[in-house]
Amino acid sequence: MEKIKLFTPATIANVSCGFDVLGLCLDTIGDEMIIRKTNKKGVRITKIVGQNLPLEIEQNVAGVAVLALLEKVDTPYGFEIEIYKNIKPGSGIGSSAASAAGAVFGVNKLLDEPFSLQELIPFAMEGEKLASGTAHADNVAPALLGGFTLIRSYNPLDIIKINNPKELFATVIHPQIEVKTADARAVLKKKVTLKETVVQLGNLGGLISGLYTEDYNLIGRSLHDEIVEPSRSILIPEFDNVIAAAKKTGALGGGISGSGPSIFALSKGKLTAEKVGLAMAKTYKNLQIDFDIHVSKVNANGIKTL
Repeated sequence: MEKIKLFTPATIANVSCGFDVLGLCLDTIGDEMIIRKTNKKGVRITKIVGQNLPLEIEQNVAGVAVLALLEKVDTPYGFEIEIYKNIKPGSGIGSSAASAAGAVFGVNKLLDEPFSLQELIPFAMEGEKLASGTAHADNVAPALLGGFTLIRSYNPLDIIKINNPKELFATVIHPQIEVKTADARAVLKKKVTLKETVVQLGNLGGLISGLYTEDYNLIGRSLHDEIVEPSRSILIPEFDNVIAAAKKTGALGGGISGSGPSIFALSKGKLTAEKVGLAMAKTYKNLQIDFDIHVSKVNANGIKTL
């Protein structure tokens, strides 16, 4: 194989009660990438369409991720990368993760897969470190593995793929405002109470159990963040009203996607998810803020070859 074309999906991190440890992969929202082998060693990003992002390898998350991979494998080849961005940076649905994960996935395929999908995650995390200052995995893991992923531990890295109920759909509203990850981190409380921790652990356990048993009511009851969203939601206009409108329309529950500003809701069935999108849009229609609505099933497979 000399060339590969990929769909690199958007992702939702945290999923309410799973701050920094839980993520899910989307299906209808994502970037495309084309990666080619070259005879000249090294990595070049030759084209980025859709967003104004750096072509310089050391300043681009895809380039940094591939460099990390190439440090671990001896190859006579080099690689050229084209990126077609459909996920807006800063949207809260894993724009940098799509580029970093897609780049290492594609290069690994062209090298006849010396690494497993699990083994690619640390390389993609290096791209996330460039983007946000932290080598986190809650977006790149679901992008590479598909479905829901749980990060049990970062040291050592231990990531588990969680069962994906077949009728589960996500609706995402992306307000065209910027919430910087640094700002979203800055508003978080430095300490949490034992009571808050117990509530959060109960919800996380309930959500994992609901995903495995495909108990949609339990999933809905568990989509509650006791620790992070109360602080971060003040950065997102109409957050409480959007969640209330989604639930009233039939959503199981929802929350902030990543560090925002996108808001997600999970629903049983595509029809309900589409109705939830209309309700979310109605909540935003009187604001002087543009927005996008995305409806997607949970993508069980992650990145795919086109």
